[in-house]
Amino acid sequence: MLSGIKQNAIVGKVGKIELSATELPEGTVVESDVLIEPATEEDETTYLMKSETNKKHLLKAMENVDKRNLIYVDLDEYE
Repeated sequence: MLSGIKQNAIVGKVGKIELSATELPEGTVVESDVLIEPATEEDETTYLMKSETNKKHLLKAMENVDKRNLIYVDLDEYE
């Protein structure tokens, strides 16, 4: 018969996960399943910064805004 222990843990350095199961005798064979809690919703900028190509493009665009190096387009001209 299978029984279970449910614990929450935080992944540490080098991906190490530590669980404490003092109720299990040393040498007990166990099977471990890891369920990952979804991260909090990230904003669009954080999502786009994950890609190195997008990151470079966004940083360049931010630099252009700071330098007032902007291109204005009148969308009405294209109707």
